[in-house]
Amino acid sequence: MLVVSRSCSIPMSELRWRFSRSGGPGGQHANTSDTRVEVLFDIAGSTSLGPRQRQRLLEKLGAEVRAVASDERSQTRNRALALDRLRDRLASALRVEKPRTATRPTRASQTRRIESKRKRGETKRLRRPADLGE
Repeated sequence: MLVVSRSCSIPMSELRWRFSRSGGPGGQHANTSDTRVEVLFDIAGSTSLGPRQRQRLLEKLGAEVRAVASDERSQTRNRALALDRLRDRLASALRVEKPRTATRPTRASQTRRIESKRKRGETKRLRRPADLGE
């Protein structure tokens, strides 16, 4: 099971794996072994998701989500990396963000802002060359 959150777990049977040759360093080993890992999860066809979870994931990620890993020279380590990346993407999409409530700036923050603007203007005014006509 891929545990995404307390309320969401995905059986490994719902994940599709693809392996291919990875680019980059590795010499003869990289030329002969399929170390690049791609894991795909079909959100639309999943039976392990609840209706609200499915709707939220479809809105944020689309019908299918994938994660790729080719960082390591070992397919086993790349599998673990790809699973972690998939879990992170699903967890962030399932997270319900608290709506922002608009607030007014405090009087102290307004005073600080105006004071910093006044100081900045004074600094710039002092940098100007003195008028020769005066």
